[in-house]
Amino acid sequence: MDNRVLIWMAVAMIWLLTYQAWQRDYGPQAVAAPIEQPTNAVPSVSDSIAPPALGGDVVAQSGGIAQPVLDEEPNTNTPKVRVVTDVYDLYIDTTGASIREVTLVNYPKRKDKPEDKMVLLQPGITALQTGLLATAGREAPTHDSVYSAASQSYELKPGADTLEVTMNWQGDGVSVDKTYVFTRGRYNIELKQTVTNIGDTDWSGAQYSQLKGNAAGTKRSMVDVDSYSFVGSILYDGESYEKYTLKDLVKEPLAFSATNGWIANIEHHFLSAAIPPRGEAVKYSSRTPSDTTMLISAVAPVLTVASGASVSYSQQLFVGPKLQDQMEQTAEGLELSVDYGFLTIISQPMFWLLRTIHGFVGNWGLAIILLTVLIKLLFYPLAEKAGRSTAKMRTVAPRLKQIQERYKDDKPAQSKAMMELYKKEKINPAAGCLPLVIQMPVFLALYWVLIESVELRQAPFFGWITDLSSRDPWFILPLIMAGAMFLQTKLNPVSPDPTMQKVMTFMPIIMSVFFMFFPAGLVLYWVVNTVLSVAQQWRINKVVERGA
Repeated sequence: MDNRVLIWMAVAMIWLLTYQAWQRDYGPQAVAAPIEQPTNAVPSVSDSIAPPALGGDVVAQSGGIAQPVLDEEPNTNTPKVRVVTDVYDLYIDTTGASIREVTLVNYPKRKDKPEDKMVLLQPGITALQTGLLATAGREAPTHDSVYSAASQSYELKPGADTLEVTMNWQGDGVSVDKTYVFTRGRYNIELKQTVTNIGDTDWSGAQYSQLKGNAAGTKRSMVDVDSYSFVGSILYDGESYEKYTLKDLVKEPLAFSATNGWIANIEHHFLSAAIPPRGEAVKYSSRTPSDTTMLISAVAPVLTVASGASVSYSQQLFVGPKLQDQMEQTAEGLELSVDYGFLTIISQPMFWLLRTIHGFVGNWGLAIILLTVLIKLLFYPLAEKAGRSTAKMRTVAPRLKQIQERYKDDKPAQSKAMMELYKKEKINPAAGCLPLVIQMPVFLALYWVLIESVELRQAPFFGWITDLSSRDPWFILPLIMAGAMFLQTKLNPVSPDPTMQKVMTFMPIIMSVFFMFFPAGLVLYWVVNTVLSVAQQWRINKVVERGA
């Protein structure tokens, strides 16, 4: 391969990754100055009902439409019920019987502080609220209504697979039992709201879910792997999903119906999602009550409960890490919340293969090594052809140098003579570039797999590598990579240009410095790939030299 091509490919890769990191660090954030609210900031999403806003009292108005009175936060001074399972330590507020303050007991914020766990749905920052809305003239428990609980604490007992937590609300002629079903080892939560009509007339209403997202933004760092991803809201309409910032929702509030969709708040590696039942036409809407708060709501169809009868509403919640197998089993498209960017078409099958290998070897570092070997074998025919071209370039290097000296003052004649030599020796100078061109998308796709896949979050390898998704703490892998790249340059044709020779001498050092802050798993991939390339090129060079 022409050494200049190698340099430009390396520079292009570094520029792309650096630009992406710079955009996250210093690019436009979700919120700047206070935002003027449009007049249609609270769209109607139903002919008979609309979701309440955060902390608002539902007020019956003309036409049977319930409109919200906006407050920043609901009353949270009411008692809270603690629920402990093998994956959760959370609280359910008796106000609205809504889940709040979810601690993920198996996910520390930092590897070196295992006692400091990840907390989702933090009061004042984010919220996942659920409730019922009744048509005008009847009562229903919203996320502001106060429920009663039979106990102040619940725990998933050893040997039990599920835990049910039920809270009750009593209104005028209607009783509602709100039941959460927690399952061992899982982050999807079943929610059932059973309405019993003890009045003399029919009761009609719908269930809703509402997500509050905080759009204040976060400080981002190139070396903090947990600050790379999009933080905001997403909505899946049954076919595709869109990410939304507060500015997006101010500019164009949501107001449409969709089937088999869901709403979620996402951050790096974690999400809180509400998933309405499949097959129902759900009305989605959004509001932006302040310059740091955005709300996305989902209202299911109205059901009628006859006097003396009971009807159960159901939906799924998902609060926890973005475990792709669990999300796939919970709802269609939920795994898309793991955002691999424009290389998703490569990253998704790569993660599937990586996860499959991990299922056999039980170590993500070994899985990366074996994945690298498989990729190398897959592209071996192209690499072998390119390697032969590189080896032949080495053998004709002295003759190329003679041509350059002979025609140093006649560039057209020099180029013509070099092309005749290439043709005579059946050398394609560009053939050596093909493996690197193919390798770049694979490299970038693996970069996003390591950054976005929670399965690899804080995953250990061996020895000093305790987290493959963050940088090598001792920079040993980048140093090994520099040594391997140095050997690789020695196996390539030597450029007759002294300046280019110096550049190629320092290239391994430059690359290793950039790679110092990349995830250790990505550097591991590059090290293994480079070592395999060196071994392959060394063997091909020997074969070509013997043939020559």
